Amino acid sequence: MNNIVEELENQLKDVNDQIRDKYLEQLRESTCLVTFTKKDGTDRVMKCTLVSEQIPQEMVPTTDGNITKVNKSVVKAFDVENQGWRSFRVDSVKEFTSV
Repeated sequence: MNNIVEELENQLKDVNDQIRDKYLEQLRESTCLVTFTKKDGTDRVMKCTLVSEQIPQEMVPTTDGNITKVNKSVVKAFDVENQGWRSFRVDSVKEFTSV
């Protein structure tokens, strides 16, 4: 039984990784509307992007050479309405559309 559960958990992780990759791909190409459930249980609609031309120069991330561990269950994106970086959990998304 434990082997079956472990296999299903691995499959779910793989699917969530693929979904995250698709979200990132869309965010790099356009602005998207993402409806998701926040940690506090409330729903939020966020208009966000990863298109560098839509992110103010002073808000574009820079690197100092240090490598940070990526949390694959979370997507970080620039909120174009609130002009700041926000994140959402892949498994909390209710709707994701390009605008």
